[in-house]
Amino acid sequence: MDNSTRNSGPVLDKVAIGLSGLCLVHCLALPMLIVAAPVLGEFGQGHLHAQMLVIILPLSAIAIAMGFRRHQSRRIIAAATLGMLLLVLGGTVMHAQFGLLWDRVFTVSGSAILAVSHWFNSRLGRRHDRRSTPQAAGVQPK
Repeated sequence: MDNSTRNSGPVLDKVAIGLSGLCLVHCLALPMLIVAAPVLGEFGQGHLHAQMLVIILPLSAIAIAMGFRRHQSRRIIAAATLGMLLLVLGGTVMHAQFGLLWDRVFTVSGSAILAVSHWFNSRLGRRHDRRSTPQAAGVQPK
């Protein structure tokens, strides 16, 4: 594996953590803004989850898969899959069928699980990279 591929995994994890954080901010801050500023009440009627999922899901899947190739942790795959599933359910089925409360419960839970999964993915990937360097194997650079 070349260095460009090895180094892009942690960058994608950081971007995905940031996007999960944005999702959390959106889910938690938007209702507060609506309550604090009735003028923005119309803005709260828009449903941004579907648009956010189009960005978050592929980015997360790529970052988690790249990390998995390095550390082989199935737990991270399982946790990230659960987080993405909760995001999809919250942003689609829960929103449409059960209302805003269940939408928020599922999307906030999914965002948190996905962000933690990316954090562990990045951490284990860095640990693996440190172990696979020539210095870790006892080989001195020339």
